[in-house]
Amino acid sequence: MLIGLTGGIASGKSLVAEELKRFGAHLIDADEIAREVVKTGLPAYLDIVKEFGERILNPDKTINRKELGRIIFSYADFRRRLERITHPRIREKIDAEISAIKAKNPETVIVVDAALLIEGGLYKKMDKVIVVYADEKTQIKRLTERDGLTIEDAKNRISSQMPLKEKRRYADFVIENVEGKNREEVKEEVKRVFDRLKDKR
Repeated sequence: MLIGLTGGIASGKSLVAEELKRFGAHLIDADEIAREVVKTGLPAYLDIVKEFGERILNPDKTINRKELGRIIFSYADFRRRLERITHPRIREKIDAEISAIKAKNPETVIVVDAALLIEGGLYKKMDKVIVVYADEKTQIKRLTERDGLTIEDAKNRISSQMPLKEKRRYADFVIENVEGKNREEVKEEVKRVFDRLKDKR
């Protein structure tokens, strides 16, 4: 079974992904793949440097993700340019990983953890979709406290993604991770969802 896991920035998606993995799901992390495809010297890396210039590089020539993030989250056109470079390569690697896992164990639960699962159309390939939901006020609070972003930067990052209220419409399961809900309550909800997924196989 192929499960898509998505949510907004600072919605708590990582906690849900960790729990699904702990329950036995095979996790494919799109963000991890995104970091892999832009390693120094790879085609995506070369295209990004050509597009944005060496100002986005660290002294050791690796990509400065913080600086690149500042640029793309401030200007939608730059974000779209980056996505045109990285998304096809990320998608290709995700497809390859899914095929490799299914070849070894056709019955396993595979979870594709991707922030842009819906925006990129990858949700269409999934058997079920889980959306982790947090309201915008909670997202801003987490981004400013956890990542040290200004309120303006936090809002820019949130607005760069599809609103979570809209993402809910694509969900087979919604896991609420709002202000006032503790980690243990979220974990219990993940367990209930995973048990239902196993029953559907």
